[in-house]
Amino acid sequence: MNQAIRNTWIAVMVLFVLCLGALSYVQFFAAKDLNANPLNNRQLFRDFDLPRGAILVDGKPIAESVPTDGQFKYQRVYTDPELYSHLTGFYSLANGSTQLESVMNPELTGKSQDQFFDRLVNLFSGKENEGASVELTIDHELQKFVYDLIPEGTRGSIIVSEPKTGNILAMASKPSYDTNLLAVHSTNKAAENMKKVLAENPNLSPYRNPALFNTMNPGSSFKILDLVAGLESGNYNADTVLKNPEKITDPVKMSNFNEGICASRSEATLEFIVAQSCNTPFALMSKELGPEPFENVTERFGFGQQLNIPLPVQPSVFPPNMTPAELAHASIGGSEVMTTAMQMNMVAMGIANDGVIMEPNLVKQVMAPDLRVLSSSEPKEFSTATTKEVADQVTDLMRGSVKSGTAMRAAVPGLDIAAKTGTADLGLDSGVVNSWITGFAPADDPEVAVTIAFERIDYPTGSSLTSPNMKKILEAVFNQ
Repeated sequence: MNQAIRNTWIAVMVLFVLCLGALSYVQFFAAKDLNANPLNNRQLFRDFDLPRGAILVDGKPIAESVPTDGQFKYQRVYTDPELYSHLTGFYSLANGSTQLESVMNPELTGKSQDQFFDRLVNLFSGKENEGASVELTIDHELQKFVYDLIPEGTRGSIIVSEPKTGNILAMASKPSYDTNLLAVHSTNKAAENMKKVLAENPNLSPYRNPALFNTMNPGSSFKILDLVAGLESGNYNADTVLKNPEKITDPVKMSNFNEGICASRSEATLEFIVAQSCNTPFALMSKELGPEPFENVTERFGFGQQLNIPLPVQPSVFPPNMTPAELAHASIGGSEVMTTAMQMNMVAMGIANDGVIMEPNLVKQVMAPDLRVLSSSEPKEFSTATTKEVADQVTDLMRGSVKSGTAMRAAVPGLDIAAKTGTADLGLDSGVVNSWITGFAPADDPEVAVTIAFERIDYPTGSSLTSPNMKKILEAVFNQ
């Protein structure tokens, strides 16, 4: 073999090895990244030609792929889209995918680890891969009931959960939108529909679930966490008599709510102060305790922590190293304290469940096309937020709000309820506030935790939509 032939042979072998290596890299090592690349239209088009799994509530599809004669073999169709838009999200060629359509995409497309064997069998049989169905923990009737309680034109969220399991029975928010408009195959039509959706709902982001993402001042509902910090210190109990001045200037200028009855007592027990939601005693408590106990308590209850249920939850914020004045405002749910509705529901769940917060969960099970259960959720502990003794004491104090305090309109005859209201004054001349209530029932053996939050609403309207609506929800749940 002369030198020229030898060199040609070596060059051919090098090229062969390079081609084999490149092909192996693309097929095995880089496949995941390439499939996930938003510029990879080939994979996206291929997925639109596959039977995507359904999202189920009570065994019925709220999102499913149906055969179509259009551009692709299947069209994603949503049932009761406004009711479930913030849970299902949408699956769109033009706008991507959001919410459960995004985070459960491996299961819905049949590409999860649990479906590996099915894909292997299909590879040899030539059968088309099918996605798995994802069944939610949501109760359809309860979901519709709480959704209808939120008036059109308001920015509100309602969550109903099981404290003992963490399962979410209802999670509804407004404003909402029709996910079918954004799931059309035509990219031009999808872009046109997106503009229409945004124009009709200026406060809406189709890419966010308000109950999980919108953070706002929690107002006096935050006082539940003050109580945990105070009771854990050993310096306070329900019968502790505290100064209850109408106004204070140290550590910050603050007054009690002028429409309540706090001014009737210059000194009062903690039981009275919680029931009537007096502000100044909590500000003075924060000065005595300092920031560290509050930082510890809020962290244990979930502030600052990333959570997936499996939808991602925006971490709530309790800033560290606050000045005494900032801490005083924070103690009544102001300053830079920002929470989601989900976070305050976790606070209620933790108190209800003897101090243990179960991890919130939306997915009941994942089922293969032949109805085999591929995976099912089991209750998981998120954290031990406080002791049973402290949780029991906080529960008793929260009972007072319903029996004779700011949450009296949440009372249901014959039902033992623990709750805490909250009004966060946004400092606007228009009187706009954030209105809250969070609590649970029955207080002695809790079955549900309920959180209602309305953002940037006038006080009278917000007040009429929190405690009264908690009453309606509890009446519906317990058939009262």
